[in-house]
Amino acid sequence: MAAPPNSTPRPYVLAETTWKSVREQRYEIAVLPWGATEAHNLHLPYGTDSLHAQWVAEEGARTAWEKGTKVVVLPAVPFGVNTGQLDIPMTINMNPSTQAAVLGDVLDSLNRHGIRRFVILNAHGGNDFRQMIRELHLRFPRILMCALNWYQIGRWEDYFADAGDHAGEMETSVMLHLAPRLVLPLSEAGSGKAKAARIKALNERWAWTPRQWTRVTDDTGIGDPHQGTREKGERYLQRVVADVGQFLVELGSVDPDALYA
Repeated sequence: MAAPPNSTPRPYVLAETTWKSVREQRYEIAVLPWGATEAHNLHLPYGTDSLHAQWVAEEGARTAWEKGTKVVVLPAVPFGVNTGQLDIPMTINMNPSTQAAVLGDVLDSLNRHGIRRFVILNAHGGNDFRQMIRELHLRFPRILMCALNWYQIGRWEDYFADAGDHAGEMETSVMLHLAPRLVLPLSEAGSGKAKAARIKALNERWAWTPRQWTRVTDDTGIGDPHQGTREKGERYLQRVVADVGQFLVELGSVDPDALYA
């Protein structure tokens, strides 16, 4: 999320930083937030994932910067893999092959500028960057590449009664804390009820197939959002920001060529 009007530009957020400042820095880590543009039940905005990715990246970077780690957050990529949701109007899909091409171009630029550590901070379950990183490492062996899904930090049951899988209690609580003006009253939210697959292994999640979203849920949600609160979102985000910040501090202090002891 953008800094408040009239606030001081944050030196760890590239979009707010000038060349006068950048040319004096020696950044240790570049962080790329990656979200999606998709429906989130009836009450959350299409930009939910991108807002989450940008905010968590910036706040994690802030805590690391305050501890002396020179980290820079790049502008967020707002499009994710949404192949199973294209029958929902204004869902925007970016294919994995396109994501890999975008990553390759970004890394080519960063490699030229001497960046040795790179993090994708992902906020969308349809995105999976692991195989891309394996391949891109062959092109850019000097860059230590990492990917993290912020929503996998901690145990949801410690913070939420029923976190849900998409636009449920967890994401609703987080948005109520970050951008309540963008959230409709929860009385207007759908139930988030989802249909189970007819195949046991798919429900147990040791087998997988892409979901055709509108065949699974009527309101695009998976998980009941109605117990979501700002307080729950704030408490969970405190944990997330602390963990992301500590990860960046540790990443900045390690020699990319000597990752393992």
